[in-house]
Amino acid sequence: MGITFQVENEKMPTLNVPRETIWLNSVAESYGRRIRRLVYRFCDDEEILRVNREFLNHDYYTDIITFDSSVGRSVDADIVISVDTVRSNAEEMDEPFERELQRVIAHGLLHICGLKDKSLAERQEMEAAENKALELWASLS
Repeated sequence: MGITFQVENEKMPTLNVPRETIWLNSVAESYGRRIRRLVYRFCDDEEILRVNREFLNHDYYTDIITFDSSVGRSVDADIVISVDTVRSNAEEMDEPFERELQRVIAHGLLHICGLKDKSLAERQEMEAAENKALELWASLS
C-alpha cells in the first residue's frame, strides 16, 4: 500500500517521491497517525470540477478535495489536487509553484489528521501546521 501519486488529464508534477514519502510519513506521525494508504491524484481544473460536482454537489473549482476512509489512527485516503488551481494560486500569492504544491499536499494530509479550516481560528491553526510541515520539508533537503 503506502503513498502513491497518479495523474489524470494533467502532466505529473516534478516530485521527489522518496523525499515526499519520508516527509508525509513524518507529518502523519507527528499527529499520531500511520499511513496505510494515501493516494494523491493530480488533475486539471475540469476534472476537479467534475469530482466536486459528482461527490460533493459543489459547482466550483478548488485546489484540493480530500476523501478520508481512515479508521482509528491509520490513514486511508484519496486526495485530488488541481494542478491548474495550484498554479493560479501560486501566481496570485507570488509564491513558487513548487512551494504552493507542497503546501497543498500537506494541507490534504493535515485534514486527514483532524485539522479543519472552516472558522478563522481553524484556518490559523491549519496555516501554522502547513508552515511547520513546509519547514520539515525544507529540512529534508
